[in-house]
Amino acid sequence: MNRRTRIIADYAYITAGSAITAFSTVAFLNPARLAPGGVSGIATILFHTLGWDLGTTIAVLTVPIFLLGVRLFGRQYGAKTLAGSILLSVFTWIWTAAIGTDGIISSTSDVSTWLSALFGGVSAGIGMGIAMKSGSNTGGTDIIAQILARYTPMTLGTSLFAVDGVIIAASAFFFGLENALYAIVVAYLTTAAINKIVLSMGTNYAKTVFIISSQYESIGSFIMESMERGATLLDAQGFYTKEPRPMLMTVVPNQYISRLSRAVQERDPDAFMIVQDTYHVIGEGYSEIGKLSDTGDVTQH
Repeated sequence: MNRRTRIIADYAYITAGSAITAFSTVAFLNPARLAPGGVSGIATILFHTLGWDLGTTIAVLTVPIFLLGVRLFGRQYGAKTLAGSILLSVFTWIWTAAIGTDGIISSTSDVSTWLSALFGGVSAGIGMGIAMKSGSNTGGTDIIAQILARYTPMTLGTSLFAVDGVIIAASAFFFGLENALYAIVVAYLTTAAINKIVLSMGTNYAKTVFIISSQYESIGSFIMESMERGATLLDAQGFYTKEPRPMLMTVVPNQYISRLSRAVQERDPDAFMIVQDTYHVIGEGYSEIGKLSDTGDVTQH
């Protein structure tokens, strides 16, 4: 796949993912007053309490958060993340105009609320997962979680839980405890669906990657210069040929895996690449040695 085709494919993923994510909010979650976190959850609360338009609220919240991410993290937040943020708002407007604010399921019984939670959670996860396949996301409170993980002792996973937890707690205040419990179910289903769609990303903090390739110099340079991550060159030997086979090892955050995979494929279609879940990352660029919590979590540096 050449660069132009890959870029077109990436933006197709972002567009489709944003459309599906917006549909889940308009068709299922907002009508049932379910706010499982994220800017869509905040928008749902503001829609039902203040009457604010869903799409406008998402745009007003998302763009400043994106700009803050750019300021703090630099080029990590590029055009694709901005596109995802804007498209989520655009598709929310489109779906609202198409099906209205009452959704497609009547929220008049416990069964309809369960159906809204089930289909809303799964469809939201599918949409987010598709967007993540491009190496991007739909922006929003994930960036706030990353900021908390960087400047507080919390891990990224804990930060995500904390941010969404605050939104769900707020929904309990405005919509009642029962709806907040439904929102927790939605959050779980969303995460499960994302994991199914984006197997390479999972829910862990980072991935350890081993790469065996004759183009290790070019791949190593890409990791160091373009991804701004470290890499280690290991001595290896082919068991059958007994010939030396240099092997690269690197540890990268989950959202970098798609980008790294494409770069390796472009440089060497015959490369051998192993990706492993990594739970504890200690050292420069991640967590300082000794910053393990009582539960064994490692905080992001």
